[in-house]
Amino acid sequence: MMAVEIYTKVTCGFCMRAKMLLDHKQVNYTEIKIDNDAQLREQMIQRSQGAFTVPQIFIHDHHVGGCDELYALHAQNKLDTLLQGEV
Repeated sequence: MMAVEIYTKVTCGFCMRAKMLLDHKQVNYTEIKIDNDAQLREQMIQRSQGAFTVPQIFIHDHHVGGCDELYALHAQNKLDTLLQGEV
C-alpha cells in the first residue's frame, strides 16, 4: 500500500504538475487541500519542518518536498523505490 500525501491549493500550478506525475504513475494519494484552512496549513508547515509553499509531498511519512523535488526523484529513477517503501 502506497502512503502518499500531498498538501495542495486549488489554484497552484505546481500542485497540478505534481499530481499529474503521480496520476501518470498510477499512484494513489491523499490530497490535503489547505485553501482557507489555517489548521491544515499549520499542520503542513510543522510536518515539513518549516516549508510554507505548496505542494508539500510525503511518501510513507518521508518528506519529499515540493514539485521540483518530486520530479528530481523521478529523473534520478529514485521515485519508484521510494514509493515501494524503500527509503
